Amino acid sequence: MKIGVIGLGFVGLSLTSVLASKGKDIVGIDVDDEKCANIKKGISPFFEPELKKLLKIGLGKKLKISTDFSLIKNSDIIFVTVGTPQRSNGSIEISMIKSAVKDIGKILKNDKKNPIILIKSTVTPGTMQEIILPIIEKESRKKAGKDFGLISNPEFLQESTAIRDTKFPHVVVLGGYQTRYMKKAEKFFSEIHPNIPIVITNHQTAEMIKYANNSFLATKISFINQLSNICQKIPGANIDDVAKTIGLDPRIGKLFLNAGPGYGGSCLPKDMKALINFANRVGINPTLLNAVEHTNNKQIQNIIHLIEKTLGSLKNKHITILGTAFKPDTDDIRDSISIELIKKLLAKKVTLTVYDPKAMKNTKSIFKEKIRYADSISHSLKNSQCMIIMVHWKQFEKINDNSINIMKRKFIIDCRRVLSGKKLNSNYYAIGIGKA
Repeated sequence: MKIGVIGLGFVGLSLTSVLASKGKDIVGIDVDDEKCANIKKGISPFFEPELKKLLKIGLGKKLKISTDFSLIKNSDIIFVTVGTPQRSNGSIEISMIKSAVKDIGKILKNDKKNPIILIKSTVTPGTMQEIILPIIEKESRKKAGKDFGLISNPEFLQESTAIRDTKFPHVVVLGGYQTRYMKKAEKFFSEIHPNIPIVITNHQTAEMIKYANNSFLATKISFINQLSNICQKIPGANIDDVAKTIGLDPRIGKLFLNAGPGYGGSCLPKDMKALINFANRVGINPTLLNAVEHTNNKQIQNIIHLIEKTLGSLKNKHITILGTAFKPDTDDIRDSISIELIKKLLAKKVTLTVYDPKAMKNTKSIFKEKIRYADSISHSLKNSQCMIIMVHWKQFEKINDNSINIMKRKFIIDCRRVLSGKKLNSNYYAIGIGKA
């Protein structure tokens, strides 16, 4: 079986590396020459635990990486994993997926195989039937269901656990018509993911499932963050104990109940905005989704208010931010709350020093010389008047009284309660814990 993967971003490269490491005959396609050249050398364009190891294993087997779309000819399965970035109004930009499926259609025109095309890119409901299907049929002059299969196959990967999620997904969703291609796709996934539930539905429902999934996760985060704000006003109240206890209720579950500065990353903010935009477009006022987004946006202002309450005017104050990635174990800063906080503090003429174990290069690509970049925790804290922990990197747990002695003012805002179990000689605020 020959498998093509178009788009070697976070989803595509994770999928490619996992399948190739199992010995599958894989061709990975991307339009970026430099990216492909690096991947061929075993260099990933982003950090993800285990990815580099599996990529090198795959390259030692049957994996081919190229910018040449014609290499997907005679594939049995073609995965489309290109990005659908966000427009300023919240809707998704689908030019990349339109271009990809147009090229697929042209290749299908003279292809002897009848491949299954699986769309993993996140698209709003109706995109497959109204846009993708007509493009492929027009370019190939063939009919879906007869000459090729076209199936919606949304992904549910989390950054920092992408390899595990690719190997062991909690569910496989297949959306499309009940044809022989659907049966083949079901067989393929049941073989590579035995004992994993497979949900078969239509295109628009599969597309909606992806948005429903991510908007619910965002809702859980905003819910616990609002409770966290309340706990902070109650002397001695602890949001972690609240979250742990309600998470034991099987109707609620423990995941995504970690209070903090708000949700970020490449998926939740984008998908929430896209669903709000889509709902408005079809005549539904998404009051709950709007409230979730509003709550998330307010979290940064709450942090700034806490800093100003202690330091007064922030002009020329020296502040340290620990963690610029949107979460630990990744170098991804897309829609990172830390990045937004930096922008807002710069507008107040703050002197900023940042440190992150993995995301410094990406952070510097945005702020250039506007901020200072430290190579260690201790370097970042020298002469600082406020330390803000934004990401729960494991190494931040080692911070102690010796670490903060070099601060000009021992004022700490711990948005992740990394140090909440320590008795530090400092003015310490943990988001979600009320001062006794």
